[in-house]
Amino acid sequence: MIDLDEQIAQTLREHAEGDVDTHRLLRASRARGRRRQLHRRVAAGTALSLVGVLGIVGVTGTGLDGVTDRLPWSAATSTGVTPVPPRVDGVPGAAADPALVGSDPNVLHFGLDPSQARYLGWSVVRGHVESVRLSVRDGQQVYVEVARTAGDLSSSVEFDNVEVDVTGSGVQSFDGTIHPLIGETSGTVTSWHPAPSLYARAVILNGDGAGLEQAVEALRWNEARSCAVPLRLDALPEGAPINNCSVDVSSYPRLVTSDFTIGRTATQVMFVTYQYASGAGTRTTGNRTIAGRPAFLSPDGTTLDLLGTPKTEVRAAFAWGWDGRQPIGAEPGASSGFTEADATTVLAGARVVDDPTRPQSWK
Repeated sequence: MIDLDEQIAQTLREHAEGDVDTHRLLRASRARGRRRQLHRRVAAGTALSLVGVLGIVGVTGTGLDGVTDRLPWSAATSTGVTPVPPRVDGVPGAAADPALVGSDPNVLHFGLDPSQARYLGWSVVRGHVESVRLSVRDGQQVYVEVARTAGDLSSSVEFDNVEVDVTGSGVQSFDGTIHPLIGETSGTVTSWHPAPSLYARAVILNGDGAGLEQAVEALRWNEARSCAVPLRLDALPEGAPINNCSVDVSSYPRLVTSDFTIGRTATQVMFVTYQYASGAGTRTTGNRTIAGRPAFLSPDGTTLDLLGTPKTEVRAAFAWGWDGRQPIGAEPGASSGFTEADATTVLAGARVVDDPTRPQSWK
């Protein structure tokens, strides 16, 4: 098996009799599976793809139906002020009720002071972690993750296609001490308790302790914010709730991406991705029709794209078969549990905002 197959298969085997670690599965699948998608699209002349949780890899080529530019536009070249997730009134922040962390994939239970830091993205994984990616000082990128247990925090963080291991950097002390990253990667990391029963970790790549301290000071633990996205899913397959929401606005307003995962059982996960590129064309030629809109089923029958929205594509990957084979980690002849009909249900209920550069219209 290739690396992605091995990681997903191992996760499924380890949790065959219980709950699957969707956080680990999500990270492995998106950080590596979509990198393979990207490589194939470059060869075919379509080179717009999302990599990692709030991470994007740069390429040169043709993007959504004719866009030609160098992707991504880095956080340092983003124009204007990036979106800020709207506050959710009446919901306590993580400091007041740590048990809420990860309880709702639509809500972040902490935020940033926008006068001290800039949002680059945010994510919630149900039952595990909430995270934000932000920039401070001269565009230094910082990744902050919060959970109810230390074990739910990630052992590695990906910055622009660079995976950083944080396990050997003294991060288990949770005393707020700033440690240098171990290995060849330059940067620092700190772990601390923002409140009792609350675990947090912050990592800065190619940055110093001052940048990390500024990021930590910008965090606000007494507020709740919506995991606002430019896509709303109003219809879901029976027994398959949304388990993850993530958004990348590091290149806003020229590039906006977001992701959802939908889970039915411990081993059944559908990925729904949204991609907007300001210089892209509009794909309208498909081989399916969904709620009166054109759609395209991939030749291997594993992904379904919703077309017809200017500069935008919405995709449901419902069989995990990015290589056109049996669902990864499954026995020969086994089913992933999701079908084209399930993906059609999701995309039929998808509501895409008219202009994602107007974040006040996000849901």
